[in-house]
Amino acid sequence: MNKIRKGDEVIVLTGRDKGKRGAVAQRIDADHIVVDGVNMVKKHVKPNPMKGTTGGVVDKTMPIHQSNVAIFNAASGKADRVGIKLLADGKKVRVYKSTGEEIKA
Repeated sequence: MNKIRKGDEVIVLTGRDKGKRGAVAQRIDADHIVVDGVNMVKKHVKPNPMKGTTGGVVDKTMPIHQSNVAIFNAASGKADRVGIKLLADGKKVRVYKSTGEEIKA
């Protein structure tokens, strides 16, 4: 079970964008995620008349390692760790480690 999923609100812990918050846009693989507005780079794009795209410099969001982000707990206003709790019916749910409250996904 992935502790950080698509749509989660996360906060960056280390690196150039430390302290920034954003939603997880997608998971690239088991370790990397794309967060909206985080790890932005400038990419030089060639024009492609077949696709109708113009050339120039565009901003692109690059993946970030999931160990460099933590889930954002809106109740406390801080970063939090994620735990897995087993319910009585055998279902697994994600919970905040600090409060034990279930994470709404």
